[in-house]
Amino acid sequence: MPAEMRQLLHDLLRSLRDSLRDLAPIVLVVAFFQLAVVRAPLPDLGGMLAGAALVVAGLTLFVRGLEMGLFPIGETMAYGFARKGSVAWLLLFAFALGFGTTIAEPALIAIAEEAATVAAQDGAIAVTEGARANYAYGLRLTVALSVGAAVVLGVVRILKGWPLHGFIMAGYVLVVIMTEIAPPEIIGIAYDSGGVTTSTVTVPLVTALGVGLAQSIRGRNPLLDGFGLIAFASLTPMIFVMGYGMVIG
Repeated sequence: MPAEMRQLLHDLLRSLRDSLRDLAPIVLVVAFFQLAVVRAPLPDLGGMLAGAALVVAGLTLFVRGLEMGLFPIGETMAYGFARKGSVAWLLLFAFALGFGTTIAEPALIAIAEEAATVAAQDGAIAVTEGARANYAYGLRLTVALSVGAAVVLGVVRILKGWPLHGFIMAGYVLVVIMTEIAPPEIIGIAYDSGGVTTSTVTVPLVTALGVGLAQSIRGRNPLLDGFGLIAFASLTPMIFVMGYGMVIG
């Protein structure tokens, strides 16, 4: 067997071991409460075991894909833009990366569709397929724009060397103020939107961009300056979605 294949197999087995270790606490908690507290047999045990095996396999392949593909892509692009010295192209790429990864985020798609369904049930929008689709798309577009703007802001912070904590404190002060004046029915969706953006597609590429950019700029510490983009990506959706609710409300 070629050395590359042996290394790939070794890495896959390591990822499989890590996935089993990470999922074990969840399995133990569910099994304990089902058997010791609820005291009922697990429904469709065979199906649940098959589903758990698929989750383990999917998580293993996903982690290896991140390590082999997404992280290197983000870091390589950051190095390339830093070498070219084109700030305008770097900021355009940062916005496009944040927007593109978020609009395709499965968690955001799911929560937008659920929010549209609940809004129709509560009478906030018309009970039609078109109204629900427009509401869900508008919500996804708002969150994607907010993450794009957040990544741009985070990249500017890295370029300038500005401290992270000032932006975070100012952002959460704004969130508290907007919570008081935004329509009550949009507040929960806004807060949840900040969480769904930090999911499977957005986090790897955005993190790789920040770390790669910090590594490529003299005087920047990747640990101190490279991370923090995800903090912006989870803060700005709350502001934008509450603003979206104020506009359409």
